[in-house]
Amino acid sequence: MHAAISVKVRVRHIRVAGFNDYVCQKQQDRAASLETEIEVLEKELGEGRDAQAIVKRHIGLLHKYNEAKDATQILIGRLASLKETTVRQIHEDYDLIDTD
Repeated sequence: MHAAISVKVRVRHIRVAGFNDYVCQKQQDRAASLETEIEVLEKELGEGRDAQAIVKRHIGLLHKYNEAKDATQILIGRLASLKETTVRQIHEDYDLIDTD
């Protein structure tokens, strides 16, 4: 009886060890996959380009875009006022799309 329990414990230990090896291998595969993805993204970004500088530039461009859009909406509002109509009607009259 004691020997049967010992064999069960050893088999269970082997199964757990095998599972741990499997999990470890999966983690190593995932890490390798992420490293490859990082390399691809760095190549897309361009060698020697600073990601923070790119983000800063994009934020600046978004600010300029928003300022231009705000100014345009003010002008459209004034035009609607002069024509005694709604901003929505001006958008429709001039085929302006408000998808933003």
